[in-house]
Amino acid sequence: MQDLSELTPLSGLLTIPQVAAYLGVCRAHVYKLIHQGLPIIRLGRRVRVSQTSLQRWLEEQEQTSRSS
Repeated sequence: MQDLSELTPLSGLLTIPQVAAYLGVCRAHVYKLIHQGLPIIRLGRRVRVSQTSLQRWLEEQEQTSRSS
């Protein structure tokens, strides 16, 4: 996995391809994660993921998988 600081565009917002690269998955899987609750920001037709929200969401997923 890449370091998020290397992927960060202006103001800490990541594109779908950047999120996919960070997680090591394809773009289609990122869209599945969005439908499963990954928080996004819509800017017109553009979809962005906050770096902070992504990190928080990953931590929540880790805690959920530990308790299952």
